[in-house]
Amino acid sequence: MRKKKEISNLQNNSQMQSLADLKEGKKGKIIGILPGNESIERLVELGLVIGEEVLMIKKAPLGDPLEIKVMNYNLCIRKSEASFIEIGLIDQ
Repeated sequence: MRKKKEISNLQNNSQMQSLADLKEGKKGKIIGILPGNESIERLVELGLVIGEEVLMIKKAPLGDPLEIKVMNYNLCIRKSEASFIEIGLIDQ
């Protein structure tokens, strides 16, 4: 039942943004990956796939890199890489 609630919250939420724009402590669900970044294949292999939930743990003082939680582990990625990942916010 939780999945259905999350999906409905996501569908009703018109706020879509890139992963790079996600605020610290906020959750999102990956809804798309834009083409054009040569490291996208590596990010997909690390678990950043459509439908997966991500949590923004923290951002470095200058905004790069970003620490996120995906699939129960923490991952640091570049802000430029995160900008190719589209997410929808999940109401907490």
